This record gives sequence, structure tokens and C-alpha cells, in this order.
Amino acid sequence: MHNKPRLLTPGPTQIPEQVRLELSRDMVHHRKPYFTSMMQELQTNLRRLFCTEQPVLPLSCSGTGAMEAAIDNLFNPGETVLVVEGGKFGERWTQISEKKGLNVIKLEVNWGNAVDPRNIKEHLDKAPEISGILLQASETSTGVLHPVSQIGELVRERNTLLIVDGISAVGISPCPMDKWNIDCLITGSQKGMMLPPGLAPISLSARAWQKTEQVESGNYYFDLRKELEKSYEGQTAYTSSVNLIMGLKAAMELFFEQGLEEMHRKYWALTQMARTGAEALGLQLLAEDNYTWGLTSIKIPSDVDGQKLVSRIAENYNIVIAGGQNQLKGKIVRIAHMGYVDWTDILAALYALQATLQELGGSNRADSNYLEQALKAYEEAKQAPVKEATPKT
Repeated sequence: MHNKPRLLTPGPTQIPEQVRLELSRDMVHHRKPYFTSMMQELQTNLRRLFCTEQPVLPLSCSGTGAMEAAIDNLFNPGETVLVVEGGKFGERWTQISEKKGLNVIKLEVNWGNAVDPRNIKEHLDKAPEISGILLQASETSTGVLHPVSQIGELVRERNTLLIVDGISAVGISPCPMDKWNIDCLITGSQKGMMLPPGLAPISLSARAWQKTEQVESGNYYFDLRKELEKSYEGQTAYTSSVNLIMGLKAAMELFFEQGLEEMHRKYWALTQMARTGAEALGLQLLAEDNYTWGLTSIKIPSDVDGQKLVSRIAENYNIVIAGGQNQLKGKIVRIAHMGYVDWTDILAALYALQATLQELGGSNRADSNYLEQALKAYEEAKQAPVKEATPKT
């Protein structure tokens, strides 16, 4: 008998049955009244998800496309931006910015740590010409949460835009765009939004829209002003990803049937479950206080091949987790708890991790009741108030 397949990677993630059924519906035309009506209804829920009064534009691309759209529409070549580089995706902000011809100041942070807002302030005071701060809310390569709300306070009275990659945060942990003074927030469909890859919602603040009037976009497809004009008509500027939009509507309905706060509570509880279980196995966690709610990054004992560990778990238990990237390759595993997951998925992953570590000869320091400890942590977190997603610094 084959084990139930479990996809516990930080994107793509598992998809609810209701969304899968919506994705399989017959095709409709994207310029006809049915689609327009659906887009207008969807816009209301997307604004609720982003916690903003501004339009949210569902671009047909991956999250990287939305990152590029943000850079291209908000900055002119030669402008200076501050990039928080604390992982692979922080580095991506730098690469996109340099392609645009921006002057990039890198604020390098050790992988596994969150940026200190005091260091952001020092850079802003030293270089007042900085016109944008670029960072991740949740750095997927490390499982670290950055203090976006505190950085938002720093830019409130400055002529500096705060651009946030919320691809593995939106829908998973609190990331209220307007309250936190975020000027551009993006996400991707394949993570907390419980969809296949292919959509990247993006929203700009009022002052960010004003800035676009001063920027000459060099990109025909990713022209956000065109997208904004079409959004008022319940349309996208170019051919819409029709079935993904229908799936997004179903996913948003599921979100708000349960309530956004309850969704956050669920992911917080799953995070406590995964972290408690890993520590009960005698393993170290990469991120300490500053951890994301969407995945848990776990250090692998030096006597175990991390890549082989991930492969064996997939082969023997039909559970797909992720390994490390760049300098963390082979040194960590990442168990994701975002998208359509529940506590049984995390228990299965912890069991498979323990059994496979033992099979590969890793030092066995596991408590015999590690699963019970993990489940207890989950139950306690489910009863606790939802925390604000702000790490300690």
C-alpha cells in the first residue's frame, strides 16, 4: 500500500478540493460579463486579504514577476535602494534592482537572522537619497521573519518607499499593508493562497501610485498603471489566467468562511507543533525567535547527508519536503506548513524525519514521546491569542 502523498514544500503547496474543482470548470471568456462580475467580487476579498483600501492586481506570473513589476514601476535607473539580503530571495531583490540600473546598497544579514531595524535607520540617516527599502516579510530560504511593522514606522515620515515580498507571508501570518505602512506588497498563488503557481497579486499604496507617475516603465507587459485602469473595469490588461482566477475566488471564499484570524491561528499552531517536534528529536532550529509561520528550517546532524535525507523521506513515506539552498544546501531541511495542511501532515513529517535520520545513522537524541510533545504544543497554540507577526530584535 502506498502512503498518502503529502506535499510539504514552501511552494507549490497542497490544494483544497473546492479549489481543484473550481480549477477544472469549463473555460469562460475573460472579456464577458461573468468574468467581469467575478473579478469585481474577488477584488473585495483580495483587499481584505492584504488589509488595504487600495486595489490588488492579480498579475499572471510567478512572484518573481511581481517583484520585477514593483522595481520597474517604482524606480528610475540611477535611484538608490536599500536591499535586505538575509537569504536567497533577498539576493533576488538585488539582482532585479541591478538589472534595472539602480544603485543598490546591500544590508547583509546572516542567514537565519532577522534584520535589525536600527541598522535600517542607520542606513537611512547616512544616505537620505535612499528611495526604497526592499525586503522579504518571510525569507523562504531560511524560515526567517523580518520586522516589517517596525521598518514601516521608520519610513512613515520619509520619502522612502517600503517594498515587501510577502510571497510566503500573505495568508499565513499577519501582514496588514496599510497598518504597517507598506508601499508595495506582493504575494504568489502557490503558497498561502492554496493555488497552483501562476498568479502574483500586487498592491501599491497611494503614495506609491503617485511615484509611478514619475517613473517611465521600461516594461510593456508589467505596466501597473495599465493594470490599475483595467481593474476598475473588472479586467486585467492582457489575457487573464481564467482558471486560476476562478480558483482564487474559491480560495478566498474558504479564507473568509473561516476568517483570516483563524487561518493565522492555525498556521501559528502548526509552526509551534513543527518546532517543538524538531527540538524533541534533539535537532537544532535555524531561526530562533525570528521565525516565519510558514515553514520550519531544521539543522541536520553533520553525520547525515541532508540531500539523501530529503530523497529517502520522499521515497519511503511519499512526503515531499525541501532541503537547503545555496550555502545551506545539505545542511538543513525545510518542512512547510502553509497552504492546505493540517496537524496530521506535520505529525507524519516528524515521524518520517525521525525514522529516516535513524536509518541513515544519525545520532539518535530523540525523546520517545516527541510526537506527543508536538501535538501538545499545537493544542496549546490553538487556544492562545493570535500573535502579531513581529520578531524580536
